[in-house]
Amino acid sequence: MSDAVDENTLTMLKEVMEDDFGKLIDAYLDDCSRKMPQLPLLLESRDFEQLRRMAHSLKGASSNFGAHALTELCLQIELAAKAGEETGLEALVRAAGAEQQRVADALAAHR
Repeated sequence: MSDAVDENTLTMLKEVMEDDFGKLIDAYLDDCSRKMPQLPLLLESRDFEQLRRMAHSLKGASSNFGAHALTELCLQIELAAKAGEETGLEALVRAAGAEQQRVADALAAHR
């Protein structure tokens, strides 16, 4: 199993969601596939408020699946964007994209 998501969290979600668990995963992955590519574009355009909001949304959704590393990266992006701190932000956005792919791969195994 992957360390990209917390297996205990997924087990709990599966018990609660029952037959809709796969739909929940699909909705999360669809949301990520729309939002994650926006992060570098928002950074490039220096739209820090929208970048903060997008990272905040991704952080919450990722937390629900026990994607702890992705949640932390999104928190760091959110805080840096809120402060208008560009230093290291590009690396965080890149890391979040890579981590989101790990999460997607891990969740695909649970569909």
